[in-house]
Amino acid sequence: MSPLVLAYLGDTVFESHIREYLITKNINKKVNDLHKSAVKYVNAKAQATIIHNIEDQLTEDELRNQKSHTSPKNADIIDYKHATGFEALIGYLYLDKNYERLEYIISEGIKIIEANM
Repeated sequence: MSPLVLAYLGDTVFESHIREYLITKNINKKVNDLHKSAVKYVNAKAQATIIHNIEDQLTEDELRNQKSHTSPKNADIIDYKHATGFEALIGYLYLDKNYERLEYIISEGIKIIEANM
C-alpha cells in the first residue's frame, strides 16, 4: 500500500487518540482549548521528534512502513518527511490490527512530546 495512503489513515488514527487522551485528561476544558492542546501533539515537529526517539525500537516491517517521499506545505521538509513516516507507521499498525503495538507507540509518543513541552 502507498505510504501516503497509510499516512492519511495514520493521521486520523493518531489525532483521534490524542483527542481522546486530552479529553480524559482535561474533562472540563473548552473545545477550543482542547484543539490548541492537540495541535502540540499532532504537528510535524512533534511527530518527527517521536519517530526519532522510537526509531531504535521499531521492527524491520515498521521501519519499512514509516518511509515518506512527499513534500511539506507548512513544515520544515525534514520534519515533514519524518512526521509523514510516523503517520504511515500508525496507519500500517492500524490496518494490520496490531492494536497493542499501536497503543504502545502512541503512548510512547505522548510521553516524548510531554517531556519536550
